[in-house]
Amino acid sequence: MFEAVEELIGEHADLEKRLADPAVHADQREAMRLNKRYAELTPIVGAYRSWKQTGEDIDTARELAQDDPDFADEVKELEARREELTDRLRVLLLPRDPSDDKDVILEVKAGEGGEESALFAGDLLRMYLRYAERVGWKTEIIDANESDLGGYKDVQVAVKAKGSPEPGQGVWARLKYEGGVHRVQRVPATESQGRIHTSAAGVLVTPEAEEVEVEINQNDLRIDVYRSSGPGGQSVNTTDSAVRITHLPTGIVVSCQNEKSQLQNKEQALRILRSRLLAAAQEEAEREASDARRSQVRTVDRSERIRTYNFPENRISDHRVGFKAYNLDQVLDGALDPVIQACVDADAAAKLAAAQ
Repeated sequence: MFEAVEELIGEHADLEKRLADPAVHADQREAMRLNKRYAELTPIVGAYRSWKQTGEDIDTARELAQDDPDFADEVKELEARREELTDRLRVLLLPRDPSDDKDVILEVKAGEGGEESALFAGDLLRMYLRYAERVGWKTEIIDANESDLGGYKDVQVAVKAKGSPEPGQGVWARLKYEGGVHRVQRVPATESQGRIHTSAAGVLVTPEAEEVEVEINQNDLRIDVYRSSGPGGQSVNTTDSAVRITHLPTGIVVSCQNEKSQLQNKEQALRILRSRLLAAAQEEAEREASDARRSQVRTVDRSERIRTYNFPENRISDHRVGFKAYNLDQVLDGALDPVIQACVDADAAAKLAAAQ
């Protein structure tokens, strides 16, 4: 492990020299690539230097402890600190998901439960919007199909980081664990007798693809236009501005009706299609690397219920990693980090076990 770190330290030093050269910044794309790699290596270099320094401090403390027993406690503290740094280095050296620093398109879709499911989909959307606000991300509703009572039958939102996020703190790096079926247990607003109902909503998260990453052949598309409508079928547009695009080779269908013009809706629909095609290509690659796929929490079949939101007990449970907390009200207000971190930690632990 530490031989690999020495190589990375050399690469880090070389990057530092190159980035100090003004000529490099004449090519903005190359400068961004170098800065990104430099940011990836900096935490590893920092942790390794601390690990080496702690080893030297341990040797010094042991020598001093021979004359002064009070230093024995310091030796134990330093040894514990070195173990922590060793574990941190192992995690930092794990292979990274190449999409971790990408922005995402997140879709929430009502499932079982009718109107109550649509209301829950709205609760999930607000949770993600508030979480994004807490961590400083930008959000943009791409398309939304509202229900009669103010929920969402289907809603798609783009989530973008501001600037260059720290390694492991990108939008995809955090939100990729949210994909799956989310179950809610509560007394619905539509329930007159106070009975607890169970319903569900689905969440799909895909890394947002750049045009250069996914090439779409226009001959592979069937584009239909239709009149957009509001809740309950109420017409909100007197022109055929809504767009539905079918990608014939894969059968993927996307639609968009939020924008006022047909051209804008087509552009938004193509944006969603690119992300779904990229996600499909990545999933195919993961299926081919089945061992690596099994080691990742995020590859749990999306048909499985990944999380339960129990309102009567104010409890949230993530069934993949055994996480449980009794602050559901706070989580729905955007305090999602501990839930996500439990998935991140479980993912890292599984990868470490697979690497040994």
